[in-house]
Amino acid sequence: MSISLDPALGDAVRSAAAQAGQPVSSWLADAAAGKLRAEALAQFIATWEAEHGALTAEEVARAERELGLAAGDAAA
Repeated sequence: MSISLDPALGDAVRSAAAQAGQPVSSWLADAAAGKLRAEALAQFIATWEAEHGALTAEEVARAERELGLAAGDAAA
């Protein structure tokens, strides 16, 4: 597998990998795995909401509390 990145993005990735103490390939693999998990979760929620209706603000706030997330934080 081969990838190309915008030079500024490549620099940011190399810097983030170095800060994490990981090879760039490992850092990118972790990032890709996180993106796939986020997409799977989004699909699950869309399917659930299609069957049961939209999650309420109260339900989302409860999930954030239970997951230890600050309200408004978003995973990238």
